[in-house]
Amino acid sequence: MKYLPKSITEAIDEVCSKLEHRPKLREMFRKCFPNTLETTTELLEDGTTYVFTGDIPALWLRDSAAQVRHYLPFAKEDNDLQRIIEGLIKKQVQYILIDPYANAFNKEPDGACWHKDITDLNDWIWERKYEVDSLCYPIQLAYLYWKATGITRIFDSNFKLALNKILNLWRVEQRHHEKSPYTFLRLCQGKENGQLYNNGKGMPVNYTGMTWSGFRPSDDACTFGYLIPSNMFAVVVLKYVEEISAEVYHDEELKTAAESLRVEIDRGIKTYGVYNHPRFGKIYAYETDGYGNYSLMDDANVPSLLAMTYLGYTTPDDPLYQNTRKFVLSSDNPYYYEGKYARGIGSEHTQPGWVWHIGIIMQALTSTDEEEIKELVNMLENTDAGTGFMHEAFNPDNPAEYTRPWFAWANSLFGELIYTLVQSGSAALK
Repeated sequence: MKYLPKSITEAIDEVCSKLEHRPKLREMFRKCFPNTLETTTELLEDGTTYVFTGDIPALWLRDSAAQVRHYLPFAKEDNDLQRIIEGLIKKQVQYILIDPYANAFNKEPDGACWHKDITDLNDWIWERKYEVDSLCYPIQLAYLYWKATGITRIFDSNFKLALNKILNLWRVEQRHHEKSPYTFLRLCQGKENGQLYNNGKGMPVNYTGMTWSGFRPSDDACTFGYLIPSNMFAVVVLKYVEEISAEVYHDEELKTAAESLRVEIDRGIKTYGVYNHPRFGKIYAYETDGYGNYSLMDDANVPSLLAMTYLGYTTPDDPLYQNTRKFVLSSDNPYYYEGKYARGIGSEHTQPGWVWHIGIIMQALTSTDEEEIKELVNMLENTDAGTGFMHEAFNPDNPAEYTRPWFAWANSLFGELIYTLVQSGSAALK
């Protein structure tokens, strides 16, 4: 974009005036907070908004929603910001109606894609990895926008069509192997193969009430088909659908359908997704197949187990969350790493031993301990490799080694953290 909405420039100036004692942190905020608007946002002639992820030219349903979430508090009185966010919601709905199984899309139907995978592709689709969270994020964005502004015009007939399509798909994927048309094969070698075994259908799963996901928010294939953090996110947004159905659409049938599905998924999480760990007690697993197999881990990408309070699934004082948090921030989590300059959660998606900035930021956003938050903010400040920006993964022993120099989601999340801490008067910034 050629200009920033007035509310955003005013917010940046306000926060920076309160960070005079932290000059580097102030300049990092000044660069990261508007990064999505300045570099990855395009207003299209049809009234929609295309928000791509940064150094990859595609729009991810997940990333694009997360990239603008921190702007929501300023939208009520800013028409320019309303145009941007409402246009993005409209664009996301268009894409869901094209194919709800796809996770990333092109600006035009030009056939561009990450890889020519064996699945039901079309020219709009950049990648067709089915991820439950990709359908959660647009609902979350629209709901939070409504709550921030009071504006209901986003809930048009297409949005309602998309909601019904999402609910129907999640119903189908409760019985993936019996009912789903979805398969995915990537016939290439290396870490990014994203392969679903069993001829593209994924490994067998038992019925649990949860809804199946082929891939994680990291875009890596699930080991077991029921991804607990994404099902938690689905429970949260289905509650949003109930409220939208009742207060905006006055549609009792849609409300009842959302409520019924939410109850089934939540019962599945609590029945099949809890593991009795010998060290930490009862914790949430990351994945399960409903047959008694579990992935005990957490990934830096959101939704994650660490982020369940940020997403609104539970509260920080929930004993199950407390136990799970201790687990995921320990060496028992195979993707938790420590180095000279940082420690935090990484991902199968990147090099072993490398930490993600998103993981550190989410740890801070979900912490209730000012000393922990202070340590994490200092960690972020000291691992930008002198760029002023956040990255994807970095070497905690040498932050100058990192992936993705232009990763707008991480920059937005950092902006949200600092803005939140300044507004709350957190001692972590002193």
